Amino acid sequence: MTAPPARFTVTRATPDEWAVVGGWAADEGWDPGRSDAAAFFAQDPEGFHLGRRDGEPVSAVSVVRYGPDYAFLGFYLVRPDQRGRGFGLATWQAALAGAGRRTVGLDGVVAQQDNYRRSGFTPSHRTHRYTGPAPGCAPEPAGIVPAATVGTEAITAYDSACHPADRPRFLARWLTTPGHRALARVTDGRLTGYGVLRPAHSSYRIGPLFADTPADARALFDALTAGTGRTPVTLDVPESNPAAVAMAEELGLAPSFETARMYTGPIRPLADQRVFGITTLELG
Repeated sequence: MTAPPARFTVTRATPDEWAVVGGWAADEGWDPGRSDAAAFFAQDPEGFHLGRRDGEPVSAVSVVRYGPDYAFLGFYLVRPDQRGRGFGLATWQAALAGAGRRTVGLDGVVAQQDNYRRSGFTPSHRTHRYTGPAPGCAPEPAGIVPAATVGTEAITAYDSACHPADRPRFLARWLTTPGHRALARVTDGRLTGYGVLRPAHSSYRIGPLFADTPADARALFDALTAGTGRTPVTLDVPESNPAAVAMAEELGLAPSFETARMYTGPIRPLADQRVFGITTLELG
């Protein structure tokens, strides 16, 4: 008896269903944060898509919308035993349709960048992942306070200058997720940066790390990584900020893989020299 042909569908995923995609990302060495999904879904609960072969998840893409003008594509994954069958492209097309006329950004691995160009994405700059144990033993930096002390409104305003779109729903969860360490730097009564550290599968991830100056960024890095010991710390550093690259190298962190930030159209002006570490490769 001949088996019936496989039926392939693309559906939106629930947070519980998305947990399997986090496992795929970990298997690829992306090292996602252990509690990322809640904040991701808070921003756009309809932005997560699963391709299913006979009901079983085999592919994934997220296209998370930030307001009417911008969206970010991530988690473009196909289960290794199901690759080469068109499932990834079909999921990509279904998910991308949800972005409408928005400019879409992504962080593309080197092997996929030509494919992204053919899909209308243009490179903006490269991002390098830097990883290693934090140096430690730094004196306690001045002006470091819990982000909650500053308040979500002030953090959101600062964040908006460094990101292509406002994202208050995401930040409200990202700053308060259990296990996340969210700190700000205040100098002469003025917010001069903030950062978040979170546990991942094989390291601690820092993101974002936004700061007015290299000194502010370094103070935040030292405070965020206090107590991490020899566990590796990971920072995704945009090449468009030379001071951020220099800081990562001075910290003794080693570059591993690179991605390219790519867009399908224009984005609003950014304070890119404040970006010492992007939030995530999955959500920008």
